[in-house]
Amino acid sequence: MVVNIINRGGPIVWEGVYYFTLSDYPNISNWELKNIILFCEYEKRNGRTTEIICEDNSILQIVNNALTNPSSFLATPKPNLIFVSACKDCKKGGCLTDYLCHTTEIQFVESIFKCGKLLSAVKARNQSGTELSKESRNAAKDTPDYFDYVMFTWGNCFAGDSLVMERMLGGADPTKYFGKGFKPGVRFYFRYEDIVNHKDYEQDGHHPAKVKNELSLVDYLHCCIIPNTHKAIFDKIVPPNLADRVFYIEQDCKDIWEWSDKVYEFISTR
Repeated sequence: MVVNIINRGGPIVWEGVYYFTLSDYPNISNWELKNIILFCEYEKRNGRTTEIICEDNSILQIVNNALTNPSSFLATPKPNLIFVSACKDCKKGGCLTDYLCHTTEIQFVESIFKCGKLLSAVKARNQSGTELSKESRNAAKDTPDYFDYVMFTWGNCFAGDSLVMERMLGGADPTKYFGKGFKPGVRFYFRYEDIVNHKDYEQDGHHPAKVKNELSLVDYLHCCIIPNTHKAIFDKIVPPNLADRVFYIEQDCKDIWEWSDKVYEFISTR
């Protein structure tokens, strides 16, 4: 794997490269150094080596020094707001970190409620990570171990709904539908502090958090947000022990960012 520290776009792992965007290039924060360290450690645990590259040698020197002294950075607390320069339409100015979100397609939610858990792709589809990694829908060429986890975005991030749109479109560019034609998925929200204390919590330096195998909704769910157009269907499906945490919101927003902001404002007051 390669960590490419850059000054453009947003953070993404794609075809074996972690495009690591700094919030204030060429300055690199202790939080960012912590995540590079965590990424390298995760890759090592999964039998992969990591190469760090950057066009700025002074940044490389700082990173290499951090990698030789990881204990100086691993206790760095998360910031309340993470600025992402590429997210120019974000209503909050960056990623808010009190809540985590897992977004999924409408058609999978009934089985999630029946099971009472969010499942990793391996458990949900009863296939190995190797099998799943070879599917055409794995456009990013994620490694087999990624499919062992339930993964999260930050609570006000649009990325989960973007992935839902991409799958709905069969891999086509979802950005064309971020305004007119945007159809949100179902969002499951969790408190960050609850997830990081889960026994199967994992830090990989890229995702805000992930949990191996499965996550109990009754034990961890903060809120579930379903677009109001599906209320009649899900009123009959939501289990009684989760009913007070499931809410229906009207999608009357002009784009994906306004929807993300509206939902986050709602869940943060629950």
